[in-house]
Amino acid sequence: MRMKFNKSSQLLLVSAASLLAASLVTACGTLTTDFVFVTSSKAAGPNNYGQIDVFEINKQSGYMRQIPTSPFPSGGRNPVAEALSTDNTNLYVVNQDDNTIVQFVIGNDGKVYPQNTTNTPGIFPLAVAVNGTNLFVLDTFQPLPICSPADPCSGSIAAFPITVGSGSPPSDSLGSPAANGNLNYWPLCQYGYISATDFTQCKAGATSDIIAPTGINVLASGSYVYVTAYDASVTPNVGYVFAFSAGSGGALTPLNGGVPFSAGTSPSAIASDPTGAYVYVTDATSGNILGYSVASGLLTPLTTGVNGSNKFPAGDRPSAIVADPKYPYLYVANSLDSTVTAYSVNSGTLTSLGTYSTGLQPVAIGIDPSTNHFLFTANFLGNGTNGSISGFELSATAGTLLNSQDSPFNSNAQPTAVAAIPHQATQ
Repeated sequence: MRMKFNKSSQLLLVSAASLLAASLVTACGTLTTDFVFVTSSKAAGPNNYGQIDVFEINKQSGYMRQIPTSPFPSGGRNPVAEALSTDNTNLYVVNQDDNTIVQFVIGNDGKVYPQNTTNTPGIFPLAVAVNGTNLFVLDTFQPLPICSPADPCSGSIAAFPITVGSGSPPSDSLGSPAANGNLNYWPLCQYGYISATDFTQCKAGATSDIIAPTGINVLASGSYVYVTAYDASVTPNVGYVFAFSAGSGGALTPLNGGVPFSAGTSPSAIASDPTGAYVYVTDATSGNILGYSVASGLLTPLTTGVNGSNKFPAGDRPSAIVADPKYPYLYVANSLDSTVTAYSVNSGTLTSLGTYSTGLQPVAIGIDPSTNHFLFTANFLGNGTNGSISGFELSATAGTLLNSQDSPFNSNAQPTAVAAIPHQATQ
């Protein structure tokens, strides 16, 4: 039986349908809690550029989906690292094969718009961090004529002052790298520098001083910068953490006389707790997390780990680490296990809360900055064809993880880094 409606009824139905559609659109918009930016290193798109996948996280289920028009070109080849401005309106992407940092403005819909490209002082950048007014970039090699993959030399760190731009959202820009004597970078020196005031030349020592950097971290205060590295000239490798204080304009002052702190054999990633009281370093070879207390920037190994050491067991080949900015938890991605291990943090001591499966070979990890309720990993091998992103819901009371709806989620091939902003950050 067919039902007939008069014009008044038809108008009422149209209005109701319009209101329903509008409410659904509004609901969909407000259900997004974060935008997550994932760089993928495998060449794709015009000019063989890498790509940036942009995902939105549903605040109820944790479901992640790419926004319309995603992915976006990374502005260079082989993007390997990314960082966000303090106000979450600018994204900085490091393209290793081009020695560049590309600055993007983030729209209120999560889309990214390239603005400026800056060359790094050294060769093959691999990590980046922001402390509010400065951007720090880590280069695999110093910019010396003799440095190359065939003839490696030690790496370096450089600092760029950030100038906040105009507009809404503002388009920031990077100034010239901070000066270090006649250099615009700080070499990583195994035995410190030749003097307490000259940070341009390394002191000679027993080995050939080939320091391979792996990661960078800035304390929440922005006052101290840490670089993980290992001595590639000896077997087995010897791991280090270099410590710097950060001054105005990004100028760095090496701490401990420029002599690095011991850090196992193969430090792979570094993170600090939200208070800046503790620093944690993953050791890829031993499968441990190394814990340190921080006092005036100097690191002291904890003694509450295994057998009174500063070692806390992780999985096989830990590759990335993140500390929850709100709750007392820490999470480590284990690349060969394809797992995440969760820990509670109590006065610096880590206690395992369990291990959870991810996609193949997780290499980056993050926590949503809006609610601190979701965690995600970038899985380099993913499903064997594409990369993937594993999503988890995080228990604020227990620190345990539960798979998000339909996780893992497809990304472009070989994802390398993650960064996230709250949904309303750019509005």
